[in-house]
Amino acid sequence: MPELPEVETMCRGIACFRGKIITTTQFPRNTRRPSPIDPRPKTMAAKLHRARITEIIRLGKRAVLRIRHNKTHVDSFLVFEPRMTGLLLRVPPPTQQHVRLVITTEKMPPLIFWDRRGLGTITLIDKSTFKSRYGSHLLGPDALTITGFALHDKIHSSRRHIKVALLDQKILAGVGNIYASEILHEAKVDPRTRCHRLSQATCDRIAKACSRILRHAIKMEGSSIGDETYRTADNRPGRYQRFHKVYGRSENECFRCGTKIQRVVQAQRSSFFCRECQRRY
Repeated sequence: MPELPEVETMCRGIACFRGKIITTTQFPRNTRRPSPIDPRPKTMAAKLHRARITEIIRLGKRAVLRIRHNKTHVDSFLVFEPRMTGLLLRVPPPTQQHVRLVITTEKMPPLIFWDRRGLGTITLIDKSTFKSRYGSHLLGPDALTITGFALHDKIHSSRRHIKVALLDQKILAGVGNIYASEILHEAKVDPRTRCHRLSQATCDRIAKACSRILRHAIKMEGSSIGDETYRTADNRPGRYQRFHKVYGRSENECFRCGTKIQRVVQAQRSSFFCRECQRRY
């Protein structure tokens, strides 16, 4: 579930670890499904020992720790992809049996990666591999900075539905199911509209809606929905779910016009929209 606002909030929440030296790296054993870890835990722990965390950034829906190795002074990247239920925490986790990684540093509480479902990934890679896996040829423009021109250039020849296209990380990095529905409602575009039918002006409107929605969601520290699995780094729920206009609101009235919100399935994902407010081109 964590999308751009949630991962951005995680990165800001663990910014206090920037500059710290890693003393130990542990992968607690548990009876739950193990998380994908590359390289294997013993190798990763050895490589991270006495390394310094020099930078913490977000890359789409991934949190990235830049690591400077003490002996070689060469940088590598510790990449966390939370996927459905992964969290980065600096306080005690919701449960102990779902702790996947514990990093300790000097004079700081531990940095914990917790994942209830075990679908999140933990990867330590060198600089060249990082560029080959996450370069601009594989990852689209960041959703916080996307322009209407860039979006139109990416999608103008596609016959996919615009909602499906927004979920493609090669087109737009960071947007998932929740915010795609909210962005299209803000932009007054029906999620079933084919991309090739959207004008440059409409793409400009989508890009502006993207920036407004995501920045507001970051300010509210993300959305905690359902069982509120998503939490901030200090274990608080996000607050943006209070501002959802369409997501999860099928059969409720649209705040803008009073029409009932509809739900359809696109690419095996639920889309929520208002048939009156959102134009199908």
